[in-house]
Amino acid sequence: MVNRDRIVGEFLRLVRIDSPSLHEREIADYLLGRLAGMGLEVKEDAAGKAIGNTCAEQTGNLVATLKGNLPDTPTLLFCAHMDTVEPGRGVKPVIKDDVIFSDGTTVLGGDDKAGIAAILEVVHILKEQQIPHGDLEIVFTVAEEVGLKGTQNLDYGGLKAKIGYVLDCDGLPGTIITKAPSQYKIKASIIGKAAHAGISPEEGVNAIFVASQAISRMKLGRVDEETTANIGVISGGKATNIIPDLVNIEGETRSINPDKLEAQTDLMINVLEQTALEMGAQAKVDKELLYPRLNLDETAPAVNIAVEAARSIGQTPLTVSTGGGSDANILNSYGIPTANLGIGMSKVHSNEEFITVDNLVLNARYLIEIIKTAAGKKQLTVDS
Repeated sequence: MVNRDRIVGEFLRLVRIDSPSLHEREIADYLLGRLAGMGLEVKEDAAGKAIGNTCAEQTGNLVATLKGNLPDTPTLLFCAHMDTVEPGRGVKPVIKDDVIFSDGTTVLGGDDKAGIAAILEVVHILKEQQIPHGDLEIVFTVAEEVGLKGTQNLDYGGLKAKIGYVLDCDGLPGTIITKAPSQYKIKASIIGKAAHAGISPEEGVNAIFVASQAISRMKLGRVDEETTANIGVISGGKATNIIPDLVNIEGETRSINPDKLEAQTDLMINVLEQTALEMGAQAKVDKELLYPRLNLDETAPAVNIAVEAARSIGQTPLTVSTGGGSDANILNSYGIPTANLGIGMSKVHSNEEFITVDNLVLNARYLIEIIKTAAGKKQLTVDS
């Protein structure tokens, strides 16, 4: 059913198109043409303008509709993101023993162009084989890798889907993400006092030292089975002979449990403020909720359909939680019950990233089976 050569060729074309976060213009233009060429109604929303000046070409999300031929069948939404992490420019894909890698100098970009390739192949199959199906809405988002900014600024007004699937997770096809954490971003400035490091160090308050003491008092990494925390960026200081009077810190907290998220975030903020006070410095701390949690009931139609479809293609369905956020977090918060699906990508966000040709093909097969399974659920009642 899946054209193996076609989906591989499409994937190779996609990964060769540079699309680092906030620079998605070229791939958006390519996909606008591809979708329109296959007869879909397609438009670009104003998300790029809403994101602001950081979005270089102000590229928006793409929203396309493939009309179905089965009445009273639930509308499905398939979503994948167009942007990649760095280093993601000048990708040179290499195929060895039916496994696709980059040449090792960049990421591959299978996150998330493997998802895009699967969706495009599904459209081809539906049209070529005239498979009965309900309406299908396709969303290709921008700026996912920098805080899910595309889906946060998506125009939801025209969407009709009540069941969604994001193709953006590791794990074999049949892996169904039903729970994912909320995330806070923490930004802090530790303000000390400058002095000459050799002549009068006693007169200074070393902001870097204060920050290090505060960080040493935090529990970071895997806090518990539901919660993680990290300090990822530290910057400050001007010269080795100056007691540094300013250091900036950036970190994050994540948890599937809202209470634990708040507790861990407050703990880190309190440690920063209290340590600074004890050592004669000042801490200015801000927190920002980047996205809400994903908490999809395992009895939800989106999950049941995905489980049934996985079994139909001989895959073992596996409903799991993850420590990473995705566009599914945001889609659920806007009332579209959405599961995130494993698509077989491996070692993502690294230059060792790869995906097998078999998994590319299996992704498309899985989506077709999801469409067929949903088509049998006429007059489906969808609960969020």
